[in-house]
Amino acid sequence: MEMGGLMGGFYRISEWIMRFSVTNLLWILFNVPVLFFALNILFAEDLSQLVAILIPIAILAPFVTFPATAAMFSVVRKWIMGDADVPLLKTFWKGYKSNYKQSMFGGLVIVPLWAIYIFDFFFYAVEISSVLRYLFIVVGVILLAFSCHFFSMIVHFHMKFWSIMKNAALIAVGRPLISVGIILINGLILYISFYELTWLLPFFTASGMAYFSFMGFYHIYNKAQQAREKQEEQAKQDGEAERDEETARDRFDGSETGQALVDSQASQAGEHDRSAGQKE
Repeated sequence: MEMGGLMGGFYRISEWIMRFSVTNLLWILFNVPVLFFALNILFAEDLSQLVAILIPIAILAPFVTFPATAAMFSVVRKWIMGDADVPLLKTFWKGYKSNYKQSMFGGLVIVPLWAIYIFDFFFYAVEISSVLRYLFIVVGVILLAFSCHFFSMIVHFHMKFWSIMKNAALIAVGRPLISVGIILINGLILYISFYELTWLLPFFTASGMAYFSFMGFYHIYNKAQQAREKQEEQAKQDGEAERDEETARDRFDGSETGQALVDSQASQAGEHDRSAGQKE
């Protein structure tokens, strides 16, 4: 029994390693054009060469990287919601096709935002005051959180594009602790992958970041759902209390009306008796 439990634990661990690895490799496969240019960054000798490499990456990213990342988020969403045994390739491809348009539009908005931010940060951060430099860092964290929440929302909700963008921004600003936690975890994964365990890059880095990003988003979503259900339950209880109060008031008014009718009938009977006695 103990050996079986131990072997069962190893089997479950191997399953999760396989899931993360296959999903990560699928993401890399769908990102081959962008990764080709990204690898050339390592050989850039000056700023002009770096810019020349970043331009095609920025052009390709909305059409290649963003749909592939949305597909990866659609897979990890299934895992986190309890459906861990989904077919990986089928789920990835379905998420790629169903979210392609919205993820592409998101890339056409988010990539220019990042381009403007990076340009301003590297060309003006050195010359500005320390206060504004910290402001740049805060804006960068918000932009990172917004990007993560954007992918989580397009795979979890059927909403219009600008509604997704607006809600992703509101979550990034309105839930700062969880958003910062997502950024810190993703930053730690990147640091370990690039500086400590580089073999994680093809097997875990991207899928791991997507997993923890959606986990944080799903926690926010569940909290919001619980608060909404609690609010609806409280409104329902308040409505029932108001109806009970109105019923009690109606009964009280009815009793007064009935008593007035009884008094009226008694008065009429008395007058009838008096009139009858006078005739006699």
